[in-house]
Amino acid sequence: MKQFCLIGGLGFIGSHLAEKLLLSGEHVTIIDIIDKPQQSFIKDVKYFNHDYSDESFMHGILDKSEIVINLAYASVPKTSYDNPVEDIYTNLLNNVKLLETATHHNIEKIIYVSSGGTVYGHPRFLPITEEHPTNPVSPYGISKLAAEKYAIMYYLNKQLPVAVVRPSNAYGPGQKAFTGQGFVATAIASILEKKEINIFGENGTIRDYIYVSDLADAIIKVAYKGKAGEIYNIGSSIGKNNKEILNIINSFTAKNQMEPIINTLPSREFDVSKNILSWEKINCDTGWKPTTSLEKGMEKTVGWFIENYKNI
Repeated sequence: MKQFCLIGGLGFIGSHLAEKLLLSGEHVTIIDIIDKPQQSFIKDVKYFNHDYSDESFMHGILDKSEIVINLAYASVPKTSYDNPVEDIYTNLLNNVKLLETATHHNIEKIIYVSSGGTVYGHPRFLPITEEHPTNPVSPYGISKLAAEKYAIMYYLNKQLPVAVVRPSNAYGPGQKAFTGQGFVATAIASILEKKEINIFGENGTIRDYIYVSDLADAIIKVAYKGKAGEIYNIGSSIGKNNKEILNIINSFTAKNQMEPIINTLPSREFDVSKNILSWEKINCDTGWKPTTSLEKGMEKTVGWFIENYKNI
């Protein structure tokens, strides 16, 4: 059994990750800024309601941790546009502080959760491999990429065992809607609330969607089998545009007399039109591959929203 530390572990991805680790018998410590966590698994973890930017506090945590997974990020692409300076100060600075603090401890692996949907920018080829040029077009993508660069620098210069993962668009039960990130959750919630769903361009943008349970499995695989100093895409290698996603969702909501109200707007210059990730490298190094089809994942997600949405 390993001692895992999940920073930002009460978020959408972190919660699914924590549950999987607990089910496999691992010890889990979570650092987050949520005052009163509602997750049912909270009784089974060591939970600290604390900011991970506190270096003195983190020394005490890292001294007892073997594998650290950093999922914390205080912005999304839209808010990074609104305040790019705050994006740098809050996110990049805190990530570098964590790396520096970790050099004083005997950590087996640190995983930095980056963003495969933003660090690459406009694609030159599809599916995108880890060797694709990185030219992000949003402050969010730029700060994520800078945090990656610092992580690899600490690996090269101080032998800190860091690995980077770049997930595609995660979706699944428990995802919050209307946050500026997560088209699937916002689309389903909009259908339930009979709100318009904005898509930009005739069919919207093309994205690679990964079911959250598969994503959590991939991060765990990298924790155990991934190579330090490496970067791994986590995606499905399948691209769907917004209208195709809405059609799949509608196949499960129409039976409840709920259908999407689509508002088609002009394309936006800053949107990347296509983002589809290759998963060959992570499969080669760890054996992971996506196992949940888009249709099955959407069925589970829509079912969860219909059952739980009024209570969240």
